[in-house]
Amino acid sequence: MGIFGRKNDTTETTAAAPAAPAAVNPDLAALTGEYTIDPAHSTLGFVARHAMVTNVKGKFLDFSGTLHLDGGDPAASTASLDVKMDSIDTGSADRDGHLKSSDFFKTEEFPTMTFRSAKAEALGGDDYRITGDLTILGVTKPLTIDLEFNGAAKDPFGNERVGFEGKAEILRSEWGLTWNAALETGGVLVSDKIKLNFDISAIKNA
Repeated sequence: MGIFGRKNDTTETTAAAPAAPAAVNPDLAALTGEYTIDPAHSTLGFVARHAMVTNVKGKFLDFSGTLHLDGGDPAASTASLDVKMDSIDTGSADRDGHLKSSDFFKTEEFPTMTFRSAKAEALGGDDYRITGDLTILGVTKPLTIDLEFNGAAKDPFGNERVGFEGKAEILRSEWGLTWNAALETGGVLVSDKIKLNFDISAIKNA
């Protein structure tokens, strides 16, 4: 079972005998609806290479988002996300302060990072892909997120939940995040490539 519906198996037919429309899986149809992302059970994280030799991991603590899932028509599914940049957390107050400064995110001038989906695709099995617009520092560029559906369940409080994990990679310089420092041994302090990871739990609206 998948979020946006699976590709249906087909059998070869002649031109004179077109295949009948596939029936919608009732389990998928039951997932169709509007969802709100639950920040208490979700993580928006990132990984950057530091000094060419190690990874620094971080996350955002304050965000909100919505999903529209359509079990019968994957292309009609959408996602929206708003992230408060001042909530960045890498485990170091000094590093977080630098990331909020004019060298990086300029959080006083650009307090929010946003993502708005434009296309949803079923890739087969529980694998999916969402493409949309990511806006950082007022710059909007396309972003593609690969997703794996983790399942759907009713929690002890009666909430209908769906969950998925996602990953993507960006070059931060494409959004104007160009600050760096040269290393004596060669290379730079902060990688241009940033890995993004998402672990999302969303609750179906009543």
